[in-house]
Amino acid sequence: MKRFLCLIALPVLLGAAAPATAPAPSPANVHAAHAWVRYLLPNLPASGYMVLTNTGDITTKLVSASSAACSALMLHESINDSGTAMMTTVKSLTIPAHGQVSLAQGGYHLMCMKPKMTAGGKIGITLSFADGDNLLLLVPVYGPGGPPNQ
Repeated sequence: MKRFLCLIALPVLLGAAAPATAPAPSPANVHAAHAWVRYLLPNLPASGYMVLTNTGDITTKLVSASSAACSALMLHESINDSGTAMMTTVKSLTIPAHGQVSLAQGGYHLMCMKPKMTAGGKIGITLSFADGDNLLLLVPVYGPGGPPNQ
């Protein structure tokens, strides 16, 4: 009798374990273009910019960024509130399916605290997504003037 119950229970348990939601988005569908970092001085924050494009069919979220070249690397947004420029921390950036989000001067960007880098070099940045996947980047570092032909 026990064998019979186990055989009946097994398909029920397997069915219950099957995912009931759509698959999680994959950073394999998220691509970074025109990535660069503006470095000023070691005691001033550096800023990271790029365009993130989602070629997949599912909206995804960028939830954090990290780099060994920064004591902290945060998602930020520059805003202008009645003529007062401010920066705020952003919890996540939604990248729509078949869409893109720009991290650019005056808008969303990465804020690198206590930068350890040099203009003319490159730094590694890891972008982390809500589904737990990461996108690894090697990003050029420019000085105050930004990249050539900007």
